[in-house]
Amino acid sequence: MKAIGIILAGGGSNKMRELSKKRAVCAMPIAGFYRSIDFALSNMSNSHIQTVAVFTQYHAGSLNEHLSSSKWWDFGRKQGGLFTFTPAITSENGFWYRGTADAISQNLWFLKECHEPYVIITSGDCVYKMDYNRVLDYHIEKNADITVVCKDIDDDKDAERYGILKMDETGRINEFEEKPVIAHSNTISCGIYVIRRRQLIELIETCEAEGRYDFVRDILIRYRAQKKIFGYKMTDYWSNIATVDDYFRTNMDFLKPEIRTWFFRTFPDIYTKVEDKPPAKYNVGVKVSNSLVSSGCIVNGTVEDSVLFGGTFIGNNCYIKNSILLGDVYIGDNTFIENCIVESRSTIQANSYYKGDKGVRIVIENSERFVL
Repeated sequence: MKAIGIILAGGGSNKMRELSKKRAVCAMPIAGFYRSIDFALSNMSNSHIQTVAVFTQYHAGSLNEHLSSSKWWDFGRKQGGLFTFTPAITSENGFWYRGTADAISQNLWFLKECHEPYVIITSGDCVYKMDYNRVLDYHIEKNADITVVCKDIDDDKDAERYGILKMDETGRINEFEEKPVIAHSNTISCGIYVIRRRQLIELIETCEAEGRYDFVRDILIRYRAQKKIFGYKMTDYWSNIATVDDYFRTNMDFLKPEIRTWFFRTFPDIYTKVEDKPPAKYNVGVKVSNSLVSSGCIVNGTVEDSVLFGGTFIGNNCYIKNSILLGDVYIGDNTFIENCIVESRSTIQANSYYKGDKGVRIVIENSERFVL
């Protein structure tokens, strides 16, 4: 493909509450096996983009460890590859990334050394499948300066959390507002952009000279009248991991047969770093229904409508319902958990009771594990 990829993965989110205290949002576990950044990386690989840069910052270690080997996404090539950039103190710069445009600015040398004519920019905290070649073809057909992937959503109130845009009959964006108080459109930006590489360099250099740091506010919104900015509508599944409710809902979506089929059984595939764990073990008397149970899990008791990540142990007579149990969780005997997210490596003592009565409850227990 005649484009390079940039994945913006440096941000944190207070709306993720305790879940983001030890990991980047782009490293959030998804569907029992994946991380949220795997979807953007897989889309890049499946679109035959050979050179991909990931800009990390907040809890960079949680992502850098996951991205330590590029072979899982087939980026281990002699030409191109997967590059990870974190903020670095230099004689010319002493700042962390101050925004999405500043993240690109601090690594502008990377863009200048590439030769591909186009750049695909995407965030790393969205769950979706997309062939970026189709967006690039649309971009070239429209002779656009920038193309923004967008999507119509049903809930207008939910639209207020995103960038809102309006297009004319040709697809050109004539209105763009970032997280408005009141949304006047249900068409949202999906955080995926196509732009010519040389033009991106020019715009980023202008932002740097003027002390501007945000790609959406200081490029898309500022230049919407001067530049030809078009929208490309996607109709397939797309979800942004921005809040605890978003994260919970996205994982629960994978319990729906049509979503599982789309991601797991429909070409192309989604790839991730593989952990060597034995198959899940179901002991006598187990009842598991409509749940995702990952490798390395040992299950006793009852599990309904839940997602269990690798290495989870469920004790005897336990009842787990409508919950997400992150990796290496130990659940003691006779425990009841409903409508909860249990943080990874938590140890839940026997006879415990946790239920999210007013929304999703996050459970974090670091009790010692006693081995007899």
